[in-house]
Amino acid sequence: MDNLITFAITVFTGFFAITNPISNMTVFVSLTQGLDKTIKRDINKRANIIAFIIVTVFVLLGKYIFELFNISIPAFKITGGILIFFIGFEMLQSKQSNVKSLDSVDTEEDIAVSPMAIPILAGPGTIVTAMNFVANVETIQTVLVIAIFGLMSILTYLTFRASDFIVKIVGNNVISVIGKIMGLIIAIIGTGMVITGIKISFDLITA
Repeated sequence: MDNLITFAITVFTGFFAITNPISNMTVFVSLTQGLDKTIKRDINKRANIIAFIIVTVFVLLGKYIFELFNISIPAFKITGGILIFFIGFEMLQSKQSNVKSLDSVDTEEDIAVSPMAIPILAGPGTIVTAMNFVANVETIQTVLVIAIFGLMSILTYLTFRASDFIVKIVGNNVISVIGKIMGLIIAIIGTGMVITGIKISFDLITA
């Protein structure tokens, strides 16, 4: 039971850092600026539902993907860890992704799918993090990962829904600082994945 609680806390922390609803809230505000509240709410709902479905599919099919492409757990952890580390590193440097621009968005429906659902909410970092959590675990842990990401999707939806109010009260500077803290946490998670992958490769711990 204690192991499950520890696992749940680790998963929640990882998902919260990588999805970063507070920081991504400013992206949602900029993408939906000038739109009707009803349309904003619809975009918010659809984006989070689509992101949840995408991550769930990868969580459930992750093991089969490993087998299909003959991917070893150590290789996945090391490669995924490096990817996540660089995502966190870019967040620490406050780099903005080109996908967070409205230049290529034609309709409100497009905004919900891309860039909101993919890659902002369910990008490579989120997918890699989710698949890492379910690599070589029991069914109960897999269900727990899906449930926790579902919780994160709900929290993200509520955060986006209150985005205008939160930005007005907190301010962009505080949100920027929170984003950097999340970036540090993500970089640490990535480093931990690399270390675990190396240990497994050299039989220092069991897979």
